[in-house]
Amino acid sequence: MASSLFSRTLLGHRLVQFSSSLPQKPLIFSSVLNKRQFRLQAQPTYTTYKTSGRPSRFIASSAIETRTNFSTQSLSTSDPVVSVDWLHAKLRGPDMKVLDASWYMPDEQRNPIQEYQVAHIPGALFFDVDGIADRTTKLPHMLPSEEAFAAAVSALGIQNNDGLVVYDGKGIFSAARVWWMFRVLGHDRIWVLDGGLPRWRASGYDVESSASSDAILKASAASEAIEKVYQGQTAGPVTFQTKFQPHLVWTLDQVRRNIKEKTHQHIDARSKPRFDGAAPEPRKGIRSGHVPGSKCIPFPQMLDASQTLLPADELKKRFDEEGISLERPVATSCGTVVTACVLALVLSLTVLLFYLYL
Repeated sequence: MASSLFSRTLLGHRLVQFSSSLPQKPLIFSSVLNKRQFRLQAQPTYTTYKTSGRPSRFIASSAIETRTNFSTQSLSTSDPVVSVDWLHAKLRGPDMKVLDASWYMPDEQRNPIQEYQVAHIPGALFFDVDGIADRTTKLPHMLPSEEAFAAAVSALGIQNNDGLVVYDGKGIFSAARVWWMFRVLGHDRIWVLDGGLPRWRASGYDVESSASSDAILKASAASEAIEKVYQGQTAGPVTFQTKFQPHLVWTLDQVRRNIKEKTHQHIDARSKPRFDGAAPEPRKGIRSGHVPGSKCIPFPQMLDASQTLLPADELKKRFDEEGISLERPVATSCGTVVTACVLALVLSLTVLLFYLYL
């Protein structure tokens, strides 16, 4: 069911007119608003993900635990961002794994695996956004099936009791996408490093300038494992169990209805020229423009000059300027399931109701 999740959304979004021939696959990631002032909570609050009958709970916000005897079990799953200082202090935690999830737009001509080999946070594993993807579609980095994701993540040596901190080479960009992937496949114990590798290096913290043979072998094994799954072969021992979250999605019919009924606000994370159709899409054959009724808040507006998240009051101002009410549900979209996740991360941080239409 999950294997075609993103392949359908890209086509539906870019055509703008939703074709009735598209399969009725789930397309939207959702959570539910805890209505209160826009602020980071110092005390725990609770948010419910709405389902068709049975709610699922998670802690919506609480202060991050900073005890010396650290375990990621003590870290709130609702504060989705951690600082470089925090990570540096906790880097060698017993159940902590760090993922380099760098990915770049095609026109940037940057190679994430090569950059990982040149410099990465000590001990970090490489998570290949393009490689850990659905192999049944030509669309880029679509969400893989549960079986394929579990095989790839297991090959990386990740287990369900691990706490994960994910970062990228730009600040906050593709790391948010991997944060979302793990959550939609049932793993909440994942956090994004605010400011990513640039912030880590600017803070004077050490990087490893060469990847260990073990790390390279694991990255290669993850790609091989996912390929085997799609070829119907046994991928090897599975140490990570997925649990796809059907209550975190909308159907295509719900997307269509929202265009007419406007029950949910829709924010597009792409640049204004792409949103307006004045600039071509970076991939050939993709129609310009935007979903009717949506508004444009380019994801860089969530970040400061150092590519870390803005303070909560500044984030609120960005939404206010575009007429987005923080008391109503929000849908976010982008091109190929990357920058919409940045907005989703911000909305998760601010305890907002959001739906992710990618």
